[in-house]
Amino acid sequence: MIEFAKSLSGHDKDRMYLIWKKEERFAYLVDGKTHTVANPKKKNVRHYQVIKHLPEQVRMRFPQSGPITDDVIRGAVREYERSINK
Repeated sequence: MIEFAKSLSGHDKDRMYLIWKKEERFAYLVDGKTHTVANPKKKNVRHYQVIKHLPEQVRMRFPQSGPITDDVIRGAVREYERSINK
């Protein structure tokens, strides 16, 4: 399941991320640029908000099979930011 998150605190406040992996108290977030799949950002669950509704054009950016690359993540985050700024 693909989930996006918005940072609520820290120097990256209001930035959008894809939730790459979840643990009990932390999540690993990626944006495809500064925080890649190889170097995700570890963030406390209290410091981000899960985005529950993703527009269809954002969900369509992810492949049905195969790995999710940084390019795909970068494009999806950009598409989501465009859709909310309309």
